[in-house]
Amino acid sequence: MMPELPDVEGFRRVLIACGRRCVTDIEVRDAGVLRGVTEKRLRKDGEGRRLGTAWRHGKWLFAPMDGGPTLVFHFGMTGSLWCCSPDEPLAAHDRLVLTLDDVRSLRFRDQRKLQGVQLLGDSAVGRILDRLGPDALAVDRAELAELLSGRRGAVKSALMDQSVIAGLGNLLCDEILWRARFAPRTPARDLSETACRGIHAAMGRVLRSSVRAGCVPPRRSWLTGRRDDSEPRCPRCRGALCSGRLAGRRTVWCPHCQP
Repeated sequence: MMPELPDVEGFRRVLIACGRRCVTDIEVRDAGVLRGVTEKRLRKDGEGRRLGTAWRHGKWLFAPMDGGPTLVFHFGMTGSLWCCSPDEPLAAHDRLVLTLDDVRSLRFRDQRKLQGVQLLGDSAVGRILDRLGPDALAVDRAELAELLSGRRGAVKSALMDQSVIAGLGNLLCDEILWRARFAPRTPARDLSETACRGIHAAMGRVLRSSVRAGCVPPRRSWLTGRRDDSEPRCPRCRGALCSGRLAGRRTVWCPHCQP
């Protein structure tokens, strides 16, 4: 499943678990994951520097390096971060390996290589943030209503738009709207204050549970846990779920609970 905010928050914790260690070696096993930086520059500017405290905004993960640039990760469809012993065998899709103080190995693993790793200064990091809306975990109820009120399209499209709210992906949006009982094609600008309150409450509950789990959990009591069944049924009303395309993504909803 495509990494969304809860997954990237989990990867941030992986970085923190590795500790504020010095990068003693950088091995680029596949330069296809590098974005805007060569292997030579990555090694020159990265080796010998200590990793600072990692932070996240939406689906982006930032790892500042003391006295230098920032490692920036975007995980695309299949990316992940792993922290392990340097002696642990490499996986087939480990594309970038950072050795930390010769005692830990930080590995960027990605099968499809749709996004990747950048090395950026403060101004370039700022340009990324300028393109993003507020982080979904930090949006309050009034701000959500304001963000949605000016959108012309469907509410799901608005929630998935990273320039509106950063961090929500396909699974999260379907889960939130199912819990709030709104059809995904409902026009965002038609939502009342009460409707926005319900969506905000559902978003908070889904995000808190998902962050604890490190992913959008496929629990059978969640829409996420039913959507891939051969004949998916709503966990709430037991009616048949509908599936269609919206904003280029497969969308699942309950026609009874989300009229």
